[in-house]
Amino acid sequence: MTQRILIVDDHRMSRLATERILERLGYEVVGVGDGREAVDAEATGGFDAVLMDCQMPGMDGFQATAEIRRREVERGSARTPIVGLSARAMEGDSDAALAKGMDGYLTKPLSVQELRAALQRWVLPA
Repeated sequence: MTQRILIVDDHRMSRLATERILERLGYEVVGVGDGREAVDAEATGGFDAVLMDCQMPGMDGFQATAEIRRREVERGSARTPIVGLSARAMEGDSDAALAKGMDGYLTKPLSVQELRAALQRWVLPA
């Protein structure tokens, strides 16, 4: 069974690059451009993980994560792994993402090896 990954990134080229990497790794990918779209897409279910850009206009990745977590509790559904993505690599950023409900944190640009390792930690290999 193919694993489905939701990619959330307001930068189209970054989102497309991540989608291509994941497709080459054998995952089925759905991409959206903002936090609100992420919440709506995740509500349909069926995602094995979410790769969530942290800094986006409107509803950012942290707000979207909080809403997804709230809905999971409300529905009594399993927790979907959410990995934060950011160009920021400051000390404490990873801890802040985890404290806000994310399960992991990667800095952009993403390498194939880092992405593969993160997904192998949270979902079955494609």
